[in-house]
Amino acid sequence: MKAILLTTARNTDNLIYEDVEKPTIKPDEVLVETKALSINPVDYKVRASEEVLTMIYGEDRPAVLGWDIAGMVVEIGEGVTDFQIGDRVFGMVNFPGQGKAYAEYVAAPAKHLARIPDGVSVEKAAASTLAALTALQVLVKAQVKKGDKVLIHAGSGGVGHFAIQIAKAMNAYEITTSSVQNKEVVMALGADEHFDYRSQAFEEILTDVDFVFDMFNGAVLLKSIQVVKEGGTIVSIPTPEFSEEVMQLAKQKKVDIQFHMVQSSGTDIHTIAELLKNEQIKPHVSQVFAFDHMAKAHEQLESGRTVGKVIVTM
Repeated sequence: MKAILLTTARNTDNLIYEDVEKPTIKPDEVLVETKALSINPVDYKVRASEEVLTMIYGEDRPAVLGWDIAGMVVEIGEGVTDFQIGDRVFGMVNFPGQGKAYAEYVAAPAKHLARIPDGVSVEKAAASTLAALTALQVLVKAQVKKGDKVLIHAGSGGVGHFAIQIAKAMNAYEITTSSVQNKEVVMALGADEHFDYRSQAFEEILTDVDFVFDMFNGAVLLKSIQVVKEGGTIVSIPTPEFSEEVMQLAKQKKVDIQFHMVQSSGTDIHTIAELLKNEQIKPHVSQVFAFDHMAKAHEQLESGRTVGKVIVTM
């Protein structure tokens, strides 16, 4: 089978398209013939950092990156009862860990997958994996409920555009930030208010926010603390490391700040499948690349100008 290999972390030239052996599956796994996959900022961060690449893969080189897949079940482990050969499935495989998704066939734990609902394309399903699971897990962790005033940063991004839709399904009041060029996109997703991060200072206008979904840390996180009401919550996804200034201000304002890293979850991917089936989430696919153009897909995502998701198809 064809796979994309990485021996040494650096730029996209190090992503090599080659023939490798098809994986063998364990009793609790299925073999998925990949039809589409999604890439995320974590993909290019791992590709570019030898330290992070080694942390995940150790000396197991060349490495096969990636976690988000959609495709067809072609082989079933002896312990698997939930799927049949021919099922269309999607999921985030073995995150954080070795997903090995940049390949024509992927050995995936059955518990990390769900069936793709009828009428949903493999491209849309692939898009609704790591980013959608991150949004769902953070909003559940924050216990967002009907009527809560929620601020979602970077609402036009991969995680953000799912967070707006899932928060809407939770009947929250949603405020989001993005560039003014993407205002129509985020409002169409269900946002109730929009702030152009280039020209508007949200921290000078907003008050009494129940929950903030932080995508940036740093200065944006500091400003976000200012708008949260006493007893409110912020969940941040870039890093578990918060500055002393952030922690002191949060303590002063009695705001709970937490870090969250998404985890593969059968329960959660089935929830995403239901949201897709009921059209409560509609992934926005901005660009689709062929598998042998993975380097271009990385470069597009790394540019920071992507609305929604970048997808790679076989």
